[in-house]
Amino acid sequence: MTKQTFYGWTIVWAILVQLTFTSGLSFYNHAIYLNALAAQPNFDVQSASTAVSIFFLSGGFTGLYVAKLVQDHDPRVSITLGALMASLSLCALPFVANLVQLFAVYAVFGAGFAAAALIPATTLVTRWFRRRRAVALSVASTGLSLGGVVLTPLSAVMIDTLGFRLAMPLLALLFVVGVIPVALIWLRPDPESMGLLPDGESSMKSDNDSEQKPAVESARASEEGFTFQQARRRRFFWGTSLAYIFLMLAQVGGIAHQYGLAREQLDDAQTALVVALLPVASIVGRLIGGWVVERGSIKVFAVCMMLLQAVSLSMLASGFSVVTLCAGLFLFGASVGNLLMLQPLILAEAFGARDYARIFSVSNLMSSMGTAIGPALLGFVYAASDDRYMTPYLVASAAGCVGLMLFLSGGQLAQSESPAVAK
Repeated sequence: MTKQTFYGWTIVWAILVQLTFTSGLSFYNHAIYLNALAAQPNFDVQSASTAVSIFFLSGGFTGLYVAKLVQDHDPRVSITLGALMASLSLCALPFVANLVQLFAVYAVFGAGFAAAALIPATTLVTRWFRRRRAVALSVASTGLSLGGVVLTPLSAVMIDTLGFRLAMPLLALLFVVGVIPVALIWLRPDPESMGLLPDGESSMKSDNDSEQKPAVESARASEEGFTFQQARRRRFFWGTSLAYIFLMLAQVGGIAHQYGLAREQLDDAQTALVVALLPVASIVGRLIGGWVVERGSIKVFAVCMMLLQAVSLSMLASGFSVVTLCAGLFLFGASVGNLLMLQPLILAEAFGARDYARIFSVSNLMSSMGTAIGPALLGFVYAASDDRYMTPYLVASAAGCVGLMLFLSGGQLAQSESPAVAK
C-alpha cells in the first residue's frame, strides 16, 4: 500500500493560492490604486499615500479581533468575511468623492485584508506543522510575492485598458473567486478535525474512536506552548516585536520607493523590468530560506537576513551604477521574502501553537506601525533631500540596523526556557 500524502500539504498549497490573491490585489497593488486616485481632481499623491497608512494601521488593530475569531472558530469564517469586506472596498474605491470616504474605504479594506490573509494563514500552518513548519511556511508564504509577480501587472493592464471604474469591480470579483472557494473547499481548521497529527506523523485513520483519542490528546499536548500572558512576559517577545517595527519600516519604505529610485537612472521600460527583480528574488529567497531554517538555527538565519536587508539598502543608496541597483534590488528582495516569513515562524517556534493567533496578532500590530510609517518617512526625507533617494535609503538601512539590535536584545528563543514547547 502506498503512503498517502499528508493533507497538511494541501493546506499549504491552498494558502499559497489564497495569499497570492490577497497580497496581489492589495499590498502590491497600492501603487497602482494610488496613481489612479491621484489622477482624479479630488486627490493627490500625499492624500492617497495617507490612505495606505490607514490601510496598514486598520489591519493591525483589526488583527487583534481576527486572532480571537481564528482562535475560537474555524479560520475559514475569518477568511470568508475578510474577502467579502476587501472586495466591497475595491468596488467602492473608484466612487469615493472626498478624503473622508477614501479613508473609510481604506480602513475597511485594511480590516478585510487582515481577516483574510496572514493571521489565519500562518495560524493554519502553525497548527498543521511542527517539525516541518519552516518549509511549509516558506512554500505557503510564497503567495505573498507571487501576487506581485502575477496579479499586479494584470491589474495595471486592466485599469489602463478598461478604466478605473470598470476595472475595480472586476478585480473585486477576482479577489472573491481567488480566495473564498479555495478556503471553503480545501482548508481545514487543524489536523485533529481530520483525525491527524501535525506533520502527518501518525495515520490515525482507524475506525476505533478509542484508538484515535489518545493520539489526539498527544497532538494537543505536544503543542501546548505559551499563553499570550506568558509570552508577553518574555524579553524575546518584546525584542522580536519591537525589532519588526523598524524592519518593516525599512522594508516597506524601500519597496514603496523602488520605482522612483530606479527612475533616477533608467527610463520607464527599463524601470518596469528592473523592479520585477524584487518579487522574483523574494520568491527564490524564501524557498531557499525555508530549506535552510529547517536544517539550522532560525535565530542565526534571521540575523543574517537582517544584515542583508541593511547592506542591500545601503547599496541602493549608493547610486553608483545600474549594476549596483540591480544587485541591491535582488539582495533586498531576498531579505524581504525571508523576513516576512520569519516573523510568524520565529513566534511559532518560540511560543508554540497554543495561543499563536493572539501572540502573532499583537506582534503584527506593532510591526504594522513601521509598515504604515515607512513609505511616508522615506517620502519626507526624499523631499528634504532635494528629491534624491540616497538619504532616504540610508535612513531605511539605519532603521534595519536598529531592528537588528533590538532583535539581539531579546536574548534566546523563549522556547528554550520552557519544556512545554517541544522543538
